[in-house]
Amino acid sequence: MPTPIGNLGDITLRALDVLKSVDTILCEDSRQSFKLLQHYDISKPLQPLHKMNEYKEVERLVQQIQGGKSFALISDAGTPLISDPGNLLIDKCLEHGIQIDCLPGATAFVPALVNSGSDLSSFVFLGFPPHKKGRQTFIKSILAEPKTVVIYESPYRIVKFLQEFIDLGGGDRPISISREITKKFEETLRGKAAELSEHFSKKEPIGEFVVVIKNI
Repeated sequence: MPTPIGNLGDITLRALDVLKSVDTILCEDSRQSFKLLQHYDISKPLQPLHKMNEYKEVERLVQQIQGGKSFALISDAGTPLISDPGNLLIDKCLEHGIQIDCLPGATAFVPALVNSGSDLSSFVFLGFPPHKKGRQTFIKSILAEPKTVVIYESPYRIVKFLQEFIDLGGGDRPISISREITKKFEETLRGKAAELSEHFSKKEPIGEFVVVIKNI
């Protein structure tokens, strides 16, 4: 189920009901999730489930669910499984005939898309670029894609991504970059890749970034 991506007010009433009703909440980082539960005065056990322990925990969790225990799966922010852990657990649950309910709610790329001014009749979401191997091929695939492309990028690699995008021929491509969505310093910048690269070379990138590349 989705949790707020920044502003804690962006959680649904249904999501709060689920968090209050389940036996245990599976979370990416218990310290982060505790802030949300504390804000809404919810007292439920938190159990970490992330990429480092998912393979180890999944069979035991499935057995507990089959035994009647209820879980809510959340990530640090937004909708689980979208560039976040949880796929393995969902696959195993479906494999064992366990019903899965997915609640609607916050996810970062939707407001960034709407705010970008791009054609939204069709788009491609590609998640985070590879850190090293396959990164150049990934960027080339974006340049060749006729649809609007949406990716996530960290503040530590956004400048590198823009420079690589320019080096591979995308300097004149219109791009929209949103950061800190729903937070106090939310910002969306629009321009050509070369212009945005120059901007972030002068201003330190802060926050998580959603990059929307307009179609050809």
